[in-house]
Amino acid sequence: MRVTVCQLPDPPSGFEEAWLSLAAHLQKSGSEFVLLPELPFHAWVGWTDRFALEDWESAVVSHLEWIERLGELGVASVAGSRPFTTESGDRHNRAFIWVDGVLSDGHDKYYLPEEPGFWEASWYAPGDGSFDVMSMGQHATGFMICTDIWFTEHARGYARQGAELLLVPRATELRTTDKWIAGGQAASVMSGAFGLSSNRCGSFNGVTFGGTGWVIDPDGAILGLTTDDEPFLTVDIDLNQPAQAKATYPRYVKE
Repeated sequence: MRVTVCQLPDPPSGFEEAWLSLAAHLQKSGSEFVLLPELPFHAWVGWTDRFALEDWESAVVSHLEWIERLGELGVASVAGSRPFTTESGDRHNRAFIWVDGVLSDGHDKYYLPEEPGFWEASWYAPGDGSFDVMSMGQHATGFMICTDIWFTEHARGYARQGAELLLVPRATELRTTDKWIAGGQAASVMSGAFGLSSNRCGSFNGVTFGGTGWVIDPDGAILGLTTDDEPFLTVDIDLNQPAQAKATYPRYVKE
């Protein structure tokens, strides 16, 4: 399977241009799948602890409008996360997979930071704590949205569910990049899955995002990273490898 990760700037500044460049890259590379960053289609709301309903609703609408444009990317499958409001009014950061024009919602981000630049608990509620694989075509796919990655028991849970891909849409800072790469390697090893992550880049209201999307194999080897000069990365992965990895150390060790 040919997969793509990316780093994208906050909308609206430079986002349309980056979107067109991503579409061109995907079509030139022949990619089958692209992972987008965390809540990619609106300026980052979590920079402030002052919740504003109008800003949240604007983010919800913006994501719905951009999801209607996913076909422009020219790939069969797209994944990321989006702001979502339930019928009862609960707000969540929700994973989605788009396959051939059909949108499916999945895991709600469960672990929410609450600190300068990342006042996420002020903006949305944690999910119900379920970390269940989703189907992307014939492929079992698990999500760990940003901070979720540090709670590694869920990576082990995805190994038990047979996850082939571990998707980590992020909004993380430049100064913590090395730590996040290490976390991505650990999660890939523990899940026995290919780890894919895409991140925001650039600066917004005092937050400097770190970019550095990654593709990591099930044994923790880094297959590639995005950079400011190369913001899109496409890699061929062998989806027979996760099943083989799960039969080897440390995945086979009983809990």
